Amino acid sequence: MGFWYLLLFLIGIVFIIVGVTKKGVSGEVKAVIMLFVIGVLFIVGSVILLMPGSSDVIADLLKLS
Repeated sequence: MGFWYLLLFLIGIVFIIVGVTKKGVSGEVKAVIMLFVIGVLFIVGSVILLMPGSSDVIADLLKLS
């Protein structure tokens, strides 16, 4: 499962890089902002999922026992 968390983290970093490098494009500002926000969410999500005990929290949220 760590592979998927790392992949999520790397996709988030790529989205942030794309969002930052295309900041001068005025016609696609909404897409750039969305890429940046999604990238940040992917990174935060992957860091949360990598924390110890995250599987217990997810199991509680999904009501898996």
